[in-house]
Amino acid sequence: MAARGRYTIARMGGVPHGAPGQRSLVDRFARVHDELRISVTDRCNLRCAYCMPAKPVWFPRAEILSYEEILRVVRILIRRGVSRFRITGGEPLVRSGITSFVAMMAETPGVEELSLTTNGLLLSTLAPGLARAGLGRINVSLDTLVPERFARMTGRPALPSVLDGLEAAFRAGIRPIKINTVLLRGENDDEVESLVDRARRSAWEVRFIEVMPLENGGIWDLTRVVSGTEVRQRIERHWPLEEDPDGDPRAPATRFLFRDGRGAVGFINSVTEPFCAQCSRIRLTSDGQFRVCLHDPAERDLKAQLRGGAADAALEAAMEDAMQGKGRGGALEILERHARVPPVRTMHQIGG
Repeated sequence: MAARGRYTIARMGGVPHGAPGQRSLVDRFARVHDELRISVTDRCNLRCAYCMPAKPVWFPRAEILSYEEILRVVRILIRRGVSRFRITGGEPLVRSGITSFVAMMAETPGVEELSLTTNGLLLSTLAPGLARAGLGRINVSLDTLVPERFARMTGRPALPSVLDGLEAAFRAGIRPIKINTVLLRGENDDEVESLVDRARRSAWEVRFIEVMPLENGGIWDLTRVVSGTEVRQRIERHWPLEEDPDGDPRAPATRFLFRDGRGAVGFINSVTEPFCAQCSRIRLTSDGQFRVCLHDPAERDLKAQLRGGAADAALEAAMEDAMQGKGRGGALEILERHARVPPVRTMHQIGG
């Protein structure tokens, strides 16, 4: 599958997208950035090997940005055309006051889309409050429907809690509910069909994600990557698909509709078909670092400025400068070298 010609476009250095405004955040490849991923914590109640080391070292609590500090950055970026926001971790629901923060975000003028990525363990308790606070979309990480396998992959026998959380989110009216599934060859790649079947019956939209080299335990190997093309071909043996004509060309997932009208499925082919040319995302880590690319270790320390009395203009200038240093695409190096790039941070420290 050559979804939207992503790799070809990225090799050419990127193409303009969107409608750049006078104050839009535009990099030197003419990519407009209107989505911020906000990590509110590096802590998590699971231990997925592709995300973090077996014995993680947490940031000291004093190093984590306060909600007020995050909101200040958000308001500055809204003035630069950023309108879509995703709350991540670590596991964002383990942070105290997260429902109140969701409400603060939802009430902030200029926030047009607000979503959250979670492992689902705490959703059964928090889903109603999150819905009332204004959370409109949710992504739940779920790599297996086999209890014993879930315990092995995550370090905790908690699959029933995740499924209960998904039911609670549905009852609370949170829509859409998307399932993020990372497949590992030889581990859970035999569950493609069962996950799709469960998603179709439960009104979820499953998105299959190629495992990315963002861990420091040394487990990543290109041979363990299950390509989105392979997964799509397996699905189509049972349920014919057609590419969504209304799919967002800047979204990381290539979206397909089931021809029988029962939902959709997405493929995030970040290793075999990097989508760097359409990238519209920037990131704020929980310890206050501004990143322009998931795979680029370069960061700008906003926390020092926030706590050092810097004016909004100085913070904006720091982010603008970082934007102009963004390369053509960090994921391309993985594809071209066919090897993982040793990360400075693990995924739980960057944000999903």
